[in-house]
Amino acid sequence: MATNQHNNKAASRGSKFLKDIGIYAIGNIGSKLITFLMVPMYTHYVAKSDFGYYDLCLTVCLLLVPFVTLQLRDGAFRFLLDCDDTVQRQRIVSFVARVMLVTMTISMLVAVVMALFTDIRYLWYAVGMLIAMSLQEVYSQVFRGLGNNRAFVMVGILSALGIGVFSILFVVKMGWGIKGIYLANILARVLALILVESRVRLITRHTRLHIDFREVGREIVHYTLPLLPGSLCWWLTGSSDRLFISHFLGLDDNGIYAVAIRFTGIINTLAIIFYQAWQETAILQYHSPDRNRFFSKMFNSYIFLLAFIFVGYVFMLKVNYDWLVASEYNESVNYIFPLGFSAVIFAIAAFFDMGYQCAKDTKRTLPAIVLAAIVNVALNFLLIKPLGVYGVIVTQLVTYLVLVIYRWHDMKRYFVLKIEKRTLVPVAVMSLCAVPFYYNPFKWLDIIVMLVALALIAWAAGKELRDLLLSKFTKSRASTK
Repeated sequence: MATNQHNNKAASRGSKFLKDIGIYAIGNIGSKLITFLMVPMYTHYVAKSDFGYYDLCLTVCLLLVPFVTLQLRDGAFRFLLDCDDTVQRQRIVSFVARVMLVTMTISMLVAVVMALFTDIRYLWYAVGMLIAMSLQEVYSQVFRGLGNNRAFVMVGILSALGIGVFSILFVVKMGWGIKGIYLANILARVLALILVESRVRLITRHTRLHIDFREVGREIVHYTLPLLPGSLCWWLTGSSDRLFISHFLGLDDNGIYAVAIRFTGIINTLAIIFYQAWQETAILQYHSPDRNRFFSKMFNSYIFLLAFIFVGYVFMLKVNYDWLVASEYNESVNYIFPLGFSAVIFAIAAFFDMGYQCAKDTKRTLPAIVLAAIVNVALNFLLIKPLGVYGVIVTQLVTYLVLVIYRWHDMKRYFVLKIEKRTLVPVAVMSLCAVPFYYNPFKWLDIIVMLVALALIAWAAGKELRDLLLSKFTKSRASTK
């Protein structure tokens, strides 16, 4: 009887997790696919140096978003997920709205001062994009925390569609260059939020002007403040590479690198789909008695999934790269494999991050991230001059490996993972694929290598995992008929 109950619970958790993956896949793949399709267009209509400058501004915006939002994207979701009381939800959402209003006002005032004393190209466009990104980051997570995953997905899809439509209008038709990219991002993100909120009215329904949110506000700030220095270190670890490339190598090299990083970003997107579904499942199942067994099973399955995505994606990208980008960006194909591999390692590090969130112990995230940031900055200074762009890529790989090793040991205070021997197969296959990727000149042979590698990964995954994924696929197809 106990065994049957255990199996039923495990099946229920697995079913919910797969359902969540389906929901987040619709939102993320649809939105990121449109963004992905924009890259070839940008390479044909925007010069390398201009695209490099835009990417640099985007990098700075990514640094500033956590400070403009005070990491409320994480705090709002985490506290709303645990909350069943309507009044408490109103306190949380009202606190978020008040803080966002204050921080956006401060951002505008800082921009005014900067405009008076500096001459920064496209300053107000960059500030507009920063605010639009901040609003989307926070309120899409509020939708998710309030249990409306459909609204969360729609914001992503509509903003991506808007970016696509406005980019064609502003960049292709009107020839506005990077100014058009800025405008497309600003208008698309803001309009997406307005359209979704006008339909679901979640934020207006849960916002109260005079409600007392001081107590829950203190709790949220206590949770999110330790994430701020962590976000700075994350930026140093994952995004400061653009600053190093721009400073030491120039905007042209940064433009080429920016194209490669956007293509490999699709791996991050697919990993985010898993992460978002896993985030909710992990938090809800953290106190279950078989936590270690469940988390271990998820982790081993995750490695197989990442390997399958990585191998299939990098080889298909290599085969089709010639017609995807303008000729002046062709050399960026050489960066695809190591950048994709670093995305896989980062995705593994993000899996371990869940322990801190489950236990609401976010202050313990800092030591690992600080260490990773120090390693990243030090190696960038040492390697970028002798190795060029490859120095930045090697730095990224080493940084994420350090992060994985640290968190692997630190996570034992929250859960203990058991690595199955068969999980070594996808790791070995991913590593060995570097040889044909770089030294094979024939596209037909790339396809053969890819198919053989995917077959090996599928074989090692075992019947249970294959059947689980196949049942989800066939169920999804049947539901669409």
